[in-house]
Amino acid sequence: MCGIVGIIGKEGVVGHLLEALRRLEYRGYDSAGIATLNDNRIERRRAEGKLSNLVKLLEKDPLPGSIGIGHTRWATHGVPNEVNAHPHATDKVAVVHNGIIENFQVLRDELVAAGYKLASETDTEVVAHLITKFLDDGLLPEEATTAALKQLEGAFALGIIFAGEYDLMIAARQGSPLAVGFGDGEMFIGSDAMALAPLSENITYLEEGDCAVITSAGVTVKDVEGQYVVRSVQETALSGALTGKAGYKHFMLKEIYEQPQVIGDTLHSFVNLSEKTITLPELPIDFNTVPKITIAACGTAYYAGLIAKYWFEKIARVSVEVDIASEFRYRELVMPKGGLAILISQSGETADTLAALRYCREQGQKILSIINVPESTIARESDAVLPTYAGPEIGVASTKAFTTQLTVLATLTIVLARARGAIEVERESELVEALIELPARVADVLNHDERLKELAVELAAAQDVLFLGRGTSYPIALEGALKLKEISYIHAEGYAAGEMKHGPIALIDDGVPVIVIAPFDSLMEKTFSNMQEVIARGGRVIFLTDEEGARRLGNYATHTIALPQVDPFVAPILHAIPVQLLAYHTAVIKNTDIDQPRNLAKSVTVE
Repeated sequence: MCGIVGIIGKEGVVGHLLEALRRLEYRGYDSAGIATLNDNRIERRRAEGKLSNLVKLLEKDPLPGSIGIGHTRWATHGVPNEVNAHPHATDKVAVVHNGIIENFQVLRDELVAAGYKLASETDTEVVAHLITKFLDDGLLPEEATTAALKQLEGAFALGIIFAGEYDLMIAARQGSPLAVGFGDGEMFIGSDAMALAPLSENITYLEEGDCAVITSAGVTVKDVEGQYVVRSVQETALSGALTGKAGYKHFMLKEIYEQPQVIGDTLHSFVNLSEKTITLPELPIDFNTVPKITIAACGTAYYAGLIAKYWFEKIARVSVEVDIASEFRYRELVMPKGGLAILISQSGETADTLAALRYCREQGQKILSIINVPESTIARESDAVLPTYAGPEIGVASTKAFTTQLTVLATLTIVLARARGAIEVERESELVEALIELPARVADVLNHDERLKELAVELAAAQDVLFLGRGTSYPIALEGALKLKEISYIHAEGYAAGEMKHGPIALIDDGVPVIVIAPFDSLMEKTFSNMQEVIARGGRVIFLTDEEGARRLGNYATHTIALPQVDPFVAPILHAIPVQLLAYHTAVIKNTDIDQPRNLAKSVTVE
């Protein structure tokens, strides 16, 4: 995850910017940079690699200034080098950015046609030039920024400074978190309170769609409608845990709300936004000749593997077997020569998954791991690693690790399909476009959470809850049931919807909520038939669908939640969000230990 910091100070700010960036190193990065104002001009220092390289550069070529912004960047859109490192700047504006600008290519083409020269491969540079264009048209900095923000599509957090404006910084967020810190005649911005902890005890978190105009005297905030609003200020020094939670009540909720950003960060690592193609790191695997893929994982990661099975087989046309890692090697499976084994683990230390990896190695398989901790044991013992870029996940119940695992598996699906000639370039572009839009659609779901809170009251009163789904929605049903069990301690089961009549339908009565997950796709009508079977027996159906599904069938359910319309390819990632939120809000009502549920551990390192 990229990291943003910004300071309006009383004296030179470079030292404080560097310290704040060090506190964001936990997010991971491969380049860093700082911009300040000096003699009314924007000056920058940027370096590939670790912060130590930037420090050495600043020692040789110091950077004065009492106002500045800084950034640590994962190589996302564009290779990791100085040109692509943030801040991006023109002679009038400097910008740091987390997130993804979905429509950057359209904006870039318009800017180039208007005579603006862009130097990098990034989507971020478009923001700097777009604001500059509006400044060139005669608008003031706040007006120019507002005009630019109206043209941006996607999920982003921005920190902006302007040439000649020593007492002005503008920050904005849409789908990516951003905090504003208060000092004595000084002001700060940061991706999270960890960055600002040594600088400010008082933090306000911008809300979705906010644009903040910051001076040394304080901050004024406008919401997405352009109306002035007041955001609450929190004292972070009271609790290190509160600081780590960025103002959220629980780590789990914080991590749920980080998903637009971390999905975007993960996509940035693999997606060429200009060409709408996927570029994975060089892997020692010939996807064109792989005879079979075997996936092994535990818990939530296993459900990610189940969804990947649907994707790999339907889109890439390759045979896939998925196993719970704790059972895998005891079958003594005979594995084909040249086969590919994919191991999925958040920590990279899951004992059963590691044992499965070693069995696959003995069977002569190529090993590809999908891991959130690149230096972990599973990563070290793999032939290749695809990282998830979720950042630290503290809550025991996996949320952002799950959706980033799915994001990586989706990109891998596209690469497999192209390598095997299973899809054409046009379909590849469609699938990539669906992925690019995903962070913003996830943010849309998070911004309409009130209905899910209301439904959680009903779930909290239940002793049993059923989740149903077909196709890629079936593993989401399994995941929804697991989440509810893990943190609310309510008995819940997930079923393939077509299996209802083979036994589970005996459980249906008016005391058992049934959550049906069914986006509008080729399986919708069949799922609807199963939903009708539940309704006919007095079952209370909570229908999680999309706008089209709600329009056609929503009136039949007791409750209907309509998610944004997306390509069915990415629907399971989007539908993971409401089942996480339902579990969370239910657990809040039941007052359970959400971040550390009883009997559970974050990383299971023993069999």
